[in-house]
Amino acid sequence: MTKFIFISSFLLLILLLISCATANKIATLKPDPDDAVPLVYESSPSYINLPVTIKLKDIENKTNALLNGLIYEDNAIESDAIEIKVWKEAPITINNAHLGSVEKLTTVLPLKVWIKYRIGTKKLGVELYSYKEFNLNGVITLQSEVNLTNWRLHTKTELKSLDWKESPSMVLMGKNVPITYIINPAISLFRSKIEKKIDESIEKSMDFKPNVLEALEKICTPFEMSQTYSSWLRITPLEIYTTVAKLKSDTFVLDMGMKCNMETLIGTKPNTKYDKNKIILKPVTQIPQQINTNIAAISTYLEASKIMTQNFKGQVFGNGNKKVSVQNVALWHKNGKLVIALDVVGSVNGMIYLSGIPQYNEKNKEIYFEHLDYVLDTKDKLIRTASWLAQGIILRKIDANCRYSIQSNLEEGKKSMMTYLNNYTPMPGVFVNGKMEDIQFQKIQLTNQALIAFIHVKGSVKVSIDGLK
Repeated sequence: MTKFIFISSFLLLILLLISCATANKIATLKPDPDDAVPLVYESSPSYINLPVTIKLKDIENKTNALLNGLIYEDNAIESDAIEIKVWKEAPITINNAHLGSVEKLTTVLPLKVWIKYRIGTKKLGVELYSYKEFNLNGVITLQSEVNLTNWRLHTKTELKSLDWKESPSMVLMGKNVPITYIINPAISLFRSKIEKKIDESIEKSMDFKPNVLEALEKICTPFEMSQTYSSWLRITPLEIYTTVAKLKSDTFVLDMGMKCNMETLIGTKPNTKYDKNKIILKPVTQIPQQINTNIAAISTYLEASKIMTQNFKGQVFGNGNKKVSVQNVALWHKNGKLVIALDVVGSVNGMIYLSGIPQYNEKNKEIYFEHLDYVLDTKDKLIRTASWLAQGIILRKIDANCRYSIQSNLEEGKKSMMTYLNNYTPMPGVFVNGKMEDIQFQKIQLTNQALIAFIHVKGSVKVSIDGLK
């Protein structure tokens, strides 16, 4: 039995060698691709909403961390007969004032005040002074107007009231005498200092540029949308817009928008094009909520060739003893058309070249090649050596394998995109949400390095940057 198998295998090998020896060899001229140049294509920008929300509690926590201990000191008792030290006595609270249609920050600062007051005169070079010291507890209430300048929220704070826990007084000539007339004028000495301290602390705590830039860096890092097709989505910011910051309830809301280019690339993970040093903040009055996104789906000819080779796998063209199969496919650009190089084996061995213009059929959701035909040299060689292969019926069968529906690709693309629009978190405190209403294929553009399909997506995308972590 083993001997029989060996003889059978040997005979099959001989038949195969004879078959290969008698197959026609075709030597066609290769249409050289256009010179490679940097990939340049027409692109339409997209817009993504970037609402920044910051809780007042976050501002409060950061302000308390920045403003601690002794916050004011005046030791020049000689000039005004008073020496003052002011400490933050307890944590600061920051709330929304809700003053009618105007919303301001209300800051409540519990404080401890130490006052040294000088009583007496100086006559004939003799100092006739006595000193009294007071330790008082009170609460300062401040209100702040808010505006946005250069990535920071700035406040203009004004002291509204100072309430003492007990009325300041001292014993003078055996009597308990209120000293409000002494203390309250002293407030003016440290009032501007306290207001400035609050403004400086809030400004430092409200520098949200690092948070936004870090979030943008994560968003603009290409991420894989489909492992099956090795497709990657890359976002490249062009401009950042922002509206006036608004205080709503217990939250600061800053509507931002990003003008960007969105690309889908096939193959290995592409490099990011994000450069934080080029980000400029531009003020606008309104950010659109409904956005139209244009995505450039870029497929290099090398990657497209791999996919096309898979499409031809197992396909045989012809019949009887006149048939070929395609072993490999290569694509490149030539004079505004796409060259399709087929490496065939069978009754004819060698390379045959076709060319056509890729088009999109909206009804069938498929890519096809208009005016697909053998290039001139290939056609001449086939007519002389394998006219059956040059016939239109074989070309139509090959043409059928060069068509493929992208309906499932559009649906899969939409499904993949939705996974990144449902509370996707590229980093803590950053949330991506949105909806997709429709995906429309627009056009195909050929470059020297890739085939680019432009897709128009209707919907909305919001990237919420929450907090000051």
